[in-house]
Amino acid sequence: MKLHGRWLRHPLITLVLAGFWLLLMNEITLGGVLMGLFLGVVIPLYTSRFWPEAPAIRHLPRVVEYTLIVLWDIVVANVQVAWWILFWKVERLRPSFMTVPLDIYSPEAITMLAGTITMTPGTVSCDLSADGRALLVHGLHAPDVEETVAGIKDRYERRLREIFG
Repeated sequence: MKLHGRWLRHPLITLVLAGFWLLLMNEITLGGVLMGLFLGVVIPLYTSRFWPEAPAIRHLPRVVEYTLIVLWDIVVANVQVAWWILFWKVERLRPSFMTVPLDIYSPEAITMLAGTITMTPGTVSCDLSADGRALLVHGLHAPDVEETVAGIKDRYERRLREIFG
């Protein structure tokens, strides 16, 4: 059964939008369900021309591996940052801005990398160069900038290059 077509461009997004509408309404009524479904159909219908084509994901097992690594790194980074805040003196922290040169070209892969860096406590993606070839990252404690950049490239970017090609 084909769920998408001319009027229902993105069925999953339709359901998500309708679900969020119901959560915002704070109660389930017939009018709320109908309005949620209406918004879920109309918003993707009118915005789909601005969406790029879906990226080709080459290795599904790599996606699972990447997800597990990111989740693990988020947990570890939370503990590290809590330790630094609770038990270190501020003077011991070595915050730093660093430039991560990019070997990935896909906007989706770059977005995933920037989002991953930002989701990991203690680091934040600050800016993407105008040519899309470098990412400016701030680290709360990065005493060795080259090592931190090499870690980002090896742990995240290399895997994203394999996933997105």
